[in-house]
Amino acid sequence: MQDLMTIKEASIWASEYIGKNVTPSNISYLIQYGRIPKNGNNGNAYVNRYDLEKYYKLNHGTKEDRWKKQLGDDLNWRLSFSEYKESETTKHVHRLHPYKGKFIPQLVEYFLDKHTDNFKNTSFFNAGDIILDPFCGSGTTLVQASELNLHSIGIDVSAFNAFISNVKIGKYDIDDVRKSANIITKKLKNFLKERNNVEFENRLLDELKNFNSEFFPSPKFKYKIRKKEIDEKSYGKQKSEEFLNIYWKLIDDYKIELIQDKNITFLDKWFLKVVRDEIDFVFEQIKQVQNLETKKLLALILSRTIRSCRATTHADLGTLKDPVTSTYYCKKHGKICKPLFSILSWWNRYSKDTINRILQFKQLRTETFQKCFVGDSRTFNIFKKINDNHLEFSDILKNNKIAGIFSSPPYVGLIDYHEQHAYAYDLFEFARKDELEIGSLYKGQGLEAQKSYVQGVSDVLNNCKRFLKIDYNVFLVANDKFGLYPKIAKLSKMKIVNEYKRPVLNRVEKDRSAYAEIIFHMKEG
Repeated sequence: MQDLMTIKEASIWASEYIGKNVTPSNISYLIQYGRIPKNGNNGNAYVNRYDLEKYYKLNHGTKEDRWKKQLGDDLNWRLSFSEYKESETTKHVHRLHPYKGKFIPQLVEYFLDKHTDNFKNTSFFNAGDIILDPFCGSGTTLVQASELNLHSIGIDVSAFNAFISNVKIGKYDIDDVRKSANIITKKLKNFLKERNNVEFENRLLDELKNFNSEFFPSPKFKYKIRKKEIDEKSYGKQKSEEFLNIYWKLIDDYKIELIQDKNITFLDKWFLKVVRDEIDFVFEQIKQVQNLETKKLLALILSRTIRSCRATTHADLGTLKDPVTSTYYCKKHGKICKPLFSILSWWNRYSKDTINRILQFKQLRTETFQKCFVGDSRTFNIFKKINDNHLEFSDILKNNKIAGIFSSPPYVGLIDYHEQHAYAYDLFEFARKDELEIGSLYKGQGLEAQKSYVQGVSDVLNNCKRFLKIDYNVFLVANDKFGLYPKIAKLSKMKIVNEYKRPVLNRVEKDRSAYAEIIFHMKEG
């Protein structure tokens, strides 16, 4: 027994062994996903020190070396921010809503704050400066600028992106938000009393629990898969087909409606009918809220909720394939899983989480100006827009001008920024401007797409230069695998004065191979 450790003891041992904080949750994760075997029963879980040591020898301490062999010795591991836990890279309002392609707040802080180090030997911005993000996305730059006592302006062609950004930096009457959310939750519960999908789902969960306990015992099942003692594909298919007999009988018994009457919009296709009914109900309640800022925040909570309730498998949340209307073998969780039949639990969970995150950010934000505008950064007149809509900030902007840019332009042919939030465009009826996206997925990555991308980004920079002060600093985060940014700098009459090549860790995509991006530091050419 001397080599067996409790989860708490294992976290302490592992922290000392690798020289980095390892929490009990980290150890539990390794057990749950079959990285190391569990000893003992559920009430008394133990870890063998030799199993843990073997795991860390194979997986820790060599990642930097492995990545540098693949990506080059110029990889700046300092900018990996590997010392931060996931909860720190998604702190406070940064996790109010999912968004593909956003950078972590620590990267923004690194270049905007006053610190210097071996790589950043001078600070580029001072308190009170104005930062511009012409590809604002979900507003990470704006939020971090507020923390650092900097003003910031964002522009994005996507109306929903601007909505996310402005909700994050909004100011709220939290008592009103909490009261309004609770009222809607109560009304939703009453709405569900007239239906039977909650009772059905509870019965289904009981059946799944019994079935999974028998045929997919965790973590033993996942450990056997990793050891190739079980053919996961054939076994998972066999057992999922067995459980379908139970599932379809319950569907018939409770008369659950799965398919909507229409199949035209995203909301029609990707949500079970019982779920769509709840979405429409809650949205109608939100429309009746009087306080405009509260209404916006509740709308974002609903958007976050329905994104989690799409009729798809857990493995395909990032890239939708086909709608799922029945139970299925889930490779991600190593058991039989199900689609969602109600939004109640997610709505309740996200309502509380959002309020907590808004309160956390309230303690950190400064009394500075932040705003994201909907528009095309190639032609957008910042001075006019501010003067017409925010006269109190107009003099500050015109007298000081913008000190610099920190932004991440879309990558060539990687993401359709409107389509990733198609459910929100359907629900809120925002106007879509897909044709104005630079580097959109549907345009591909061919030579014509690259040429269009170069012209698009350089047009943005040339337009924005009109509003920058003389000694500006521009930082653009890009995965420049096609070598386009020297061309972009030339067309923008800028020069690249430095490049920071950083590894991108903790990616949500299925492809977790070594991956790097470059932060291009550009100034007047």
